[in-house]
Amino acid sequence: MKIRSVRHLGAAMLLSVVAGCGGQAVEDVPDTGAGSARQTSDELAGTSWRLVEIASMDDSEWVPGDPSMYTLTFGTDGSVSIVADCNRGTGSYTSQSPGQLRFGVIAATQALCPPPSLHDVYMKQFEWVRSYVFEGGALFLATMADGSIIEFQPAATGSGQP
Repeated sequence: MKIRSVRHLGAAMLLSVVAGCGGQAVEDVPDTGAGSARQTSDELAGTSWRLVEIASMDDSEWVPGDPSMYTLTFGTDGSVSIVADCNRGTGSYTSQSPGQLRFGVIAATQALCPPPSLHDVYMKQFEWVRSYVFEGGALFLATMADGSIIEFQPAATGSGQP
């Protein structure tokens, strides 16, 4: 088993534990725009991330050729900005407690990006994200039933988790 796979397995197990803690259901985030976002976790607010890899539990892996073309920025007001290759998106997120994360509807441009774009697979992940964890300076997002683990590194010095 590759070391990278072991790390993903460890992150997936940790995300499963985090997602199962608390016992409080996270409600759907209404599509009300960034200005009216609900409670957000301070540890995500104001951070910006670059995609490292999307690892599906069916052993599919997607790695961007240029990570700067796939970013995720959490606003301090509950807004989220996404760069997905040649497209841009905005929406909202909520984190009712550390480790829990839900995204609202993401409004995004729909330009046809030249191959080998990860636009489609990247953008499809956000509606299913339910939890997150920081590990070794990286941010890992987990989708429902650990269908995928999305790994990010800080986008710029000082903008990610210390």
